[in-house]
Amino acid sequence: MVDNRYATALVIACVLSIIATVYLSVAIGTQHWYQYSSPTVRGEANISELRSLYEEFIDGEFDEKTYSDTLFRLNGTVGLWWRCVLVPANAHWYKEPGTKMVLECRSFTLPQQFTPKYKEPGNHNSGEDMVRTYLWRCQFLLPLVSLGLVVLAGLTGFCACLCRSLTPTLGIGVLHMLAGLCTLATVCCYLAGMDLLHRVSMLPDKVDGSLGWSLYLVLISSPLHMMAAALLVWAARSHSQNYYRMTAYRVA
Repeated sequence: MVDNRYATALVIACVLSIIATVYLSVAIGTQHWYQYSSPTVRGEANISELRSLYEEFIDGEFDEKTYSDTLFRLNGTVGLWWRCVLVPANAHWYKEPGTKMVLECRSFTLPQQFTPKYKEPGNHNSGEDMVRTYLWRCQFLLPLVSLGLVVLAGLTGFCACLCRSLTPTLGIGVLHMLAGLCTLATVCCYLAGMDLLHRVSMLPDKVDGSLGWSLYLVLISSPLHMMAAALLVWAARSHSQNYYRMTAYRVA
C-alpha cells in the first residue's frame, strides 16, 4: 500500500520528467542555441562577398572557418545538429523594406560532429585544439546520454509499476539526477566552446551574439530533471523507513 504523499510525489516527479524530456528533445532538434545579429547588407561589393560566402556555405566542403564566417555575417543561428543563415528570398540580395527573409539550414553530419577543431580555424597546419574538439564532442554526446538515462529510468519505472513495487524508485531517482547533470554539462560545454571559438575567430564589427531559445529550454530541462530526482529519492527513502517502522511495530 502506497501512502498518498508518496503517490503524489511520484506523480509530480513523472510530470516533471516528461516536461524536461520534451524540452531537451526539442532543443536537440532545433538550431537556435546561439544566434548572431549582423548589420544590414550595403554596397554591391559587400553583397557579392556575402553571396560568395553563402554559396560556399550551401555547396562547399565542410570547414569551420567558412561556415563560422558565414554565420557571423548573415544573421546565423547554430545548434547541436544544425547551422543556418538568414538570407533574402529574392536573387538580388538587396534588403529593401519588406524584403522576405528565409532561413537556409545545413546539418552537421555524424562524421562532422567528430571532426577535429584547429587552433586557427581553417588552418589544418596550426595543430588540433584538443579542448575545443572534446568540448564539441561532449556537447553532442551528453544530451544523448541524458535522454538514454531517462528512457532507462522510464522502462525501470514501468516494470516497477507492473510489479507493484517501490523498490526501484531510488535507482530511478539517481538516473534522473545523472540525466540532469549531463544536461547541465551540455550547456557548460556548449558555452565554453562558443567562447573559445570567439577568441580564435574574432566577431566582425557590429556583429553581436546572443543565446537562443533552444539553449534556454535545456537550461530549464536540467533543474526539472533534478527536481524529479529529488522527489523520487525522497519518496523511496521515506517509504522505506515507514515500511521498516510498520514491520517492526507488527513484530513487536
